[in-house]
Amino acid sequence: MINQFKFKNQWFLLLMIFLMSASAFSQKWKPAGDKIKTEWAGKIDVNNVLSEYPRPIMKRTEWKNLNGLWDYKIQKAGGTVPKEYAEKILVPFAVESSLSGVMKELGADNELWYKTIFTIPEGWSDKNILLHFGAVDWKAEVWLNDVKIGSHTGGYAPFSFDITPFLEAGEQQLIVKVWDPTSDGPQPRGKQVKEPKGIWYTPVSGIWQTVWLEPVSEKSIHDLKITPNIDNNTVKILTDLTNASYGDIVEVTVKDNGKVLSVSKASANETLEILVENQKLWSPESPFLYDLSVKLISKGKVVDEVDSYFAMRKISKKRDENGIVRMQLNNEDYFQFGPLDQGWWPDGLYTAPTDEALKYDIIKTKELGFNMIRKHVKVEPARWYTHCDRLGVLVWQDMPNGDSAPLWQGKKYFDGTELKRSAESEEIYRKEWKEIIDYLYSYPSIVVWVPFNEAWGQFKTVEITEWTQNYDPSRLINSASGGNHFQTGDILDLHNYPGPKMYLYDAQRITVLGEYGGIGLPIEGHLWKSDNNWGYIKFKNSKETTEEYIKYARQLMNMVKTGFSAAVYTQTTDVEGEVNGFMTYDRKVDKMDFKKVRDVNQEVINSIRLDKKTKP
Repeated sequence: MINQFKFKNQWFLLLMIFLMSASAFSQKWKPAGDKIKTEWAGKIDVNNVLSEYPRPIMKRTEWKNLNGLWDYKIQKAGGTVPKEYAEKILVPFAVESSLSGVMKELGADNELWYKTIFTIPEGWSDKNILLHFGAVDWKAEVWLNDVKIGSHTGGYAPFSFDITPFLEAGEQQLIVKVWDPTSDGPQPRGKQVKEPKGIWYTPVSGIWQTVWLEPVSEKSIHDLKITPNIDNNTVKILTDLTNASYGDIVEVTVKDNGKVLSVSKASANETLEILVENQKLWSPESPFLYDLSVKLISKGKVVDEVDSYFAMRKISKKRDENGIVRMQLNNEDYFQFGPLDQGWWPDGLYTAPTDEALKYDIIKTKELGFNMIRKHVKVEPARWYTHCDRLGVLVWQDMPNGDSAPLWQGKKYFDGTELKRSAESEEIYRKEWKEIIDYLYSYPSIVVWVPFNEAWGQFKTVEITEWTQNYDPSRLINSASGGNHFQTGDILDLHNYPGPKMYLYDAQRITVLGEYGGIGLPIEGHLWKSDNNWGYIKFKNSKETTEEYIKYARQLMNMVKTGFSAAVYTQTTDVEGEVNGFMTYDRKVDKMDFKKVRDVNQEVINSIRLDKKTKP
């Protein structure tokens, strides 16, 4: 009895020490600075940050989240590993963000060092351990237990390392060094600049997506490439495997709400083409997803298994009865209409404070009656795309811009000299664009790739467009949103502010209005900046702003009948100095009458169908 009492007391003391330590860590962190914040900033638990499974399109049962308070130090570039780390940073929020608890600039002359200690769960002793980084901007070098295990460049795609050979007994020490030149370098960076103003925003440096561990067998499933074909009722599944050998088998089970529809098998690394009988098509109005279970079988034993999903949907183009080349969804003319979505947050910058926040903007987009989002010069965490798949939103995915901006001729076909990037800059672009497409290939919500925007870093347009088309022929290619315009790809994309205007038309391709609007309304108490806030046109109240939006929508409706097949309104939320969002930057105020906006948006979307019905 005495020994049992002592044992219980020891566990009680250990529990108290743990709770006190966790409390002490929590007290060391708070959002930095006095900028506006979202309501989700107050819901962050530093001991359980972004706790949802990071990669739901390829899900395993076991994983460990490494997000939380890490040690950090900023020091001059070129230095050695710091001997001391005096301060804490909340991972995975960029060092310049409020939610990091730091809110300091990094700059091209410095490097950001991270350090954390973790342990491997006991049940993983017979597994290989993968260390995953959702995204790190821009160059990351990684050490485990004082051994440099790898590096990665690129701020938008996930990467991982098999750390099994470098593990030690007990605690593991992880160190990450990051260098990010932002606008001093040629790398893709989107809207980040070292001196933010106007349409250019705060830098985002370092870890900005979840860091996590995953146990896998020596033979395992590395990736899935899923391609639906509604015209022959099939879906192709190519499984990329690690350490597979001849005789290993991949087994794929397709399910409809738990009901098994088919079980198919193939030799390792062979493509499976599976018949989907009585197919249910995916659309924004009916976002049906089939469930997948994929098993790797070696010598009769299941050595790895992942859960996934897919959708039966097709994006294409076709000339209508009036001779206009239209976008089609599932072989029907379909007007795509949505907001320009920057994906920025006043407290987390690139990183939404919580998964609820990440999902919120998509829900509000649907509430506004839109069926599409143009993800503007940014790439999101995997969960964002799964939310789009499940909620039913089409996505146009931009390549984040980099390098410099040459001559922009947005109002006519380009007749100047294209930007000549350095060999290094061109290699960086090609590497990162391929990584982004590989990362996002299997998400059915993505229907358009956009390699360039408004001539920012635009080079070898025809070559890059044709490469993208060949690499992924299942989607449409919008070669240069807003120009510079070349007769390549599937889409001619015009930008016009503030109202819609069709100043060019391409009878051989789809013509879209890739940006318009930008109606500004500053709301006191919800501004990032106290002055110099702007929109392309500004009003003083919600009523006037809504009326202007409806006026533009009715103008757009007429242009849909004469040639536009899609349109993008600027924008989902205010961002830093821009006050032209449907919502304030902190997401606390809807700045227009959402019901009236929804009603007119639905009229715009349905105008193609209504036009067909009225024809004799």
